[in-house]
Amino acid sequence: MFLKGNQVYLRALEPEDLAFLYEIENDETLWEVSNTQTPYSKWLLKNYIENSHQDIYEAKQLRLTIVENNSNDLLGLIDLFEFDPKNNRAGLGIVIKNPLERNKGIGTEAVTLLLNYVFTILNLHQIYVNVAVTNEASIKLFSKFGFQLIGVKKQWNKTGSVYVDEALYQLINPNESK
Repeated sequence: MFLKGNQVYLRALEPEDLAFLYEIENDETLWEVSNTQTPYSKWLLKNYIENSHQDIYEAKQLRLTIVENNSNDLLGLIDLFEFDPKNNRAGLGIVIKNPLERNKGIGTEAVTLLLNYVFTILNLHQIYVNVAVTNEASIKLFSKFGFQLIGVKKQWNKTGSVYVDEALYQLINPNESK
């Protein structure tokens, strides 16, 4: 399986993922990283899952679940968003639901699998991530893969009553000849 690693595998959303997706999308502690400000209904998320069969070229996004190999437990989500086939780029986002499961290599392996997919199968030229400058864990994660800081959007996101800078990191496909 192309999207399978030692600890986890990535798969498309299934109807039985509704409760998991509902918990993540309505977890207010994650809203800061997902730019969400309002809760999602189960009805809306059910419709989203039903339409997730759309090809990335049609939907301009791809959301995959991160699943533990041995137990088949759902651990998180990894997304491609703002897919731009003309310029061969997309944004990347990842969340591991349970804070106790973070910093165990799950995110690293999920990003490895996804980058292999986007650079080998989709033949994208570049991937980018938007990260709050205060999100040290994400900066460390993406830096492992060679993502380069290309800019900082000053006071970009409001967190509570404070505006936080957001960094833009970019990774050019290392498989392309220069």
